Amino acid sequence: MPFPRASGILLHPTSFPSRFGIGDLGPGAYTFIDFLANAKQQLWQVLPLGPTGFGNSPYMCYSALAGNPLLISPELLRDQGLLNNGDLDQYPHLSPDRVDYEAVERLKYPLFRRAFENFQARNDPTLKSAFAAFCQQHASWLDDYALFMALKDVFKLSWNQWDKAIAWREPSALAHWKSELQTEIQYRQFLQFEFFRQWADLRRYANERGIRIIGDIPIYVAHDSSDVWANPKNFRLDEATGEAAEMAGVPPDVFSETGQLWGNPIYNWDYQRQQGFQWWVQRFQSLLEFVDVIRVDHFRGFSAYWAVPQGEKTAMNGKWVDAPGHELFQTLRDRLGGLPIVAEDLGIITPDVEELRDRFEFPGMKILLFAFDSGSDNPYLPFQYIHNCIVYTGTHDNNTTIGWFNEAEDWKRQAFERYLGRFGHWGIHWDMIRLALSSVADWAILPLQDVMGLGGEARMNFPGTSQGNWVWRYRSEMLNSEMGDRLRHMTEIYGRAPR
Repeated sequence: MPFPRASGILLHPTSFPSRFGIGDLGPGAYTFIDFLANAKQQLWQVLPLGPTGFGNSPYMCYSALAGNPLLISPELLRDQGLLNNGDLDQYPHLSPDRVDYEAVERLKYPLFRRAFENFQARNDPTLKSAFAAFCQQHASWLDDYALFMALKDVFKLSWNQWDKAIAWREPSALAHWKSELQTEIQYRQFLQFEFFRQWADLRRYANERGIRIIGDIPIYVAHDSSDVWANPKNFRLDEATGEAAEMAGVPPDVFSETGQLWGNPIYNWDYQRQQGFQWWVQRFQSLLEFVDVIRVDHFRGFSAYWAVPQGEKTAMNGKWVDAPGHELFQTLRDRLGGLPIVAEDLGIITPDVEELRDRFEFPGMKILLFAFDSGSDNPYLPFQYIHNCIVYTGTHDNNTTIGWFNEAEDWKRQAFERYLGRFGHWGIHWDMIRLALSSVADWAILPLQDVMGLGGEARMNFPGTSQGNWVWRYRSEMLNSEMGDRLRHMTEIYGRAPR
């Protein structure tokens, strides 16, 4: 669906400043919303908000519907009376520039455990009633997720390596472990209750200031997740081992001779079709309770996906398989109404993918960092755009503009210079921002690193690598009024400010 002209910032909450080693939903988040509002920005795009697993990637979560407990603010728990200043004062100093996930987990979870114990001991009928209502409202996924995470603490392995009875959800085993782990299950439910309370408050604060939040839905889920454990028929699994019978990825291309093997299990689309795509309906419906717009990652996989057989070590020996994207999105439209969806239509895009995107009027993505590696027919050059698209200087998977320019071949830098005609006096990152804001694209999204003029050291992710990603943070003093004034000035010039 087409959107009114606007602009905004791409920033994951882990990058906020805070005293706890990782960005959270506390004071730093509210300061960021104020910055957006003062700079006349109307959009805030985040990455998936789920509890991260291997590599700390928000695209490999233990649940497609749960929130990441590490984003819970201890300061807001203190304000609720579930922690005190003494609890927070004992927290050691961690780097303000990069997330050390291992240290953060080691230090934050004991705080959360203390908050849970105080919640249990507290005689507060209103709070207890709100918790009970939350658990009842979200029982369709929360019960399985909370049990799954409690079982992860017991077995320390992927779910298909647990005792067979509980791995395959035999009723007697489920009953035993629900009884055995009752307190741990409630603790995991409590963490979700607090995450979504804090997130709902932050979203309300943003919406009241005219800012819409763009969420992100990965096309695939992690194999080691409550989604696969609780709903194995939804996926193509080996019935003997529980491993993925077919794995997701992308074929070899100019960027990789062996392709990319992601390892996520492929969907059993025949079964999902028989179920009326109910799992997907719930997934979209749940996310739309907490964000205003959804970016659909790897959109091309809803038209056709690359399936790699079990046991392969690379993505070379996969095959293209048609997916029921038309049926799925029509079902979502019939059940949920108008779909505020952005299609991540990057990669190998064929006419069938474009037809699927355009049938439902989903805006696609245009990346300016891709615009200067070929001639005037490059589809990422601004004069090629249609209105119903979203332009980015770059995404979380790209280098920053400054990093890209510093590392680009001379001919790419020269192509960029020729296209602009001349550089402005604010730096090449503002020249790139000006290109985005001045384009006809309905929306323009800018990574905060580009607004700050940061180099490659601030890059968020290096695709194809599993270490050292998702760690960048900014310090509070970096979000200054001069930068906000400059962004507001450009936003007003190019007609993207709220009217």
